Amino acid sequence: MAKLAVNYMGIPLKNPIVVGSSNMVNNPETLKKLQDAGAAAIVYKSLFEEQIQLESIQFQDEMELYNERNAEMVSLYPGMQYAGPQEFLMKLAEAKSLLDIPLIGSLNCVFPETWVEYAELIEKTGVDGLELNFFAIPRDFNTEAKSIEDEQVSVVEQVCKKVKIPVSVKLSPFYTNTLQVIKRMEKAGAKAFVLFNRMFEPDINLDTLQHSTPFNLSAEGDYRLTLRYTGILYGNTQASLVSSTGIYTGNDIVKMVLTGADAVQMVSALYKHKPELITKVLADLEAFMDKNGYAGLKDFRGKLSKASVKDPYIYKRAQYIDLLLHSEKIFRKYPAV
Repeated sequence: MAKLAVNYMGIPLKNPIVVGSSNMVNNPETLKKLQDAGAAAIVYKSLFEEQIQLESIQFQDEMELYNERNAEMVSLYPGMQYAGPQEFLMKLAEAKSLLDIPLIGSLNCVFPETWVEYAELIEKTGVDGLELNFFAIPRDFNTEAKSIEDEQVSVVEQVCKKVKIPVSVKLSPFYTNTLQVIKRMEKAGAKAFVLFNRMFEPDINLDTLQHSTPFNLSAEGDYRLTLRYTGILYGNTQASLVSSTGIYTGNDIVKMVLTGADAVQMVSALYKHKPELITKVLADLEAFMDKNGYAGLKDFRGKLSKASVKDPYIYKRAQYIDLLLHSEKIFRKYPAV
């Protein structure tokens, strides 16, 4: 029988399936189902600094309604120091106590000092690792790309110096040179990279003529950008590589391992097909390995990465040119009306 064990940034996992950060982990019952279905690790829902800020503002407004209600009462309710991430941290610690598999905390902040402060608080809950969830949306036309990257690299360095648990970084693909950013963050201390972040994007409701935020799940086949970058990074980094976005089947995992992934993250597929999907995906992965005589994932990891394939252009722009030169394949599959 094939052995599926992997090492994820120094954390031993029984297989390569990591449940990515999402709201589904808020339910203790769902956590147990994910574990029982075969998940090797779970990333807890991200602690978002903006959410804490909004809750604190609301808390302050409500408290001020009761201030100085009589001459002897300066304040009826406790002060602002009681508003913050405490509830999140309590739930995170509870989730850790429920699981036998590794639990990884996730963090998304605004200010450099808050990244460090919250990272230390998350570490105290006993989690096995920490995922920094980076996604920068420029706020003006004058901010240079390098300043954004420098700040993120600095955050990685500061957090890694303060916590003892391994730190991974979940990135968006929206950098001019994603590869250089990854190398800089690895040098700053990151032990793993999750490719890529999928954030909610705004839409417009034409019935109400208002902006809306749809629940934007990935679809099957959305893994191709991740596949390209994983294949390029393999052999060029000591950090663990985790492929995310559009992972639905055992074959999807096989493809990611072939390009060099150590593990994958699944979220959308589990929303659509429930935790039980993990059991089927693992069975399909084992079937592929048994059929091809692979005893472990290391036997075929990176076999189709840029470092291993004979065609030097498969991961380059020449692949795009090839598609243009052979566009008749498209017309054969989708003949014109």
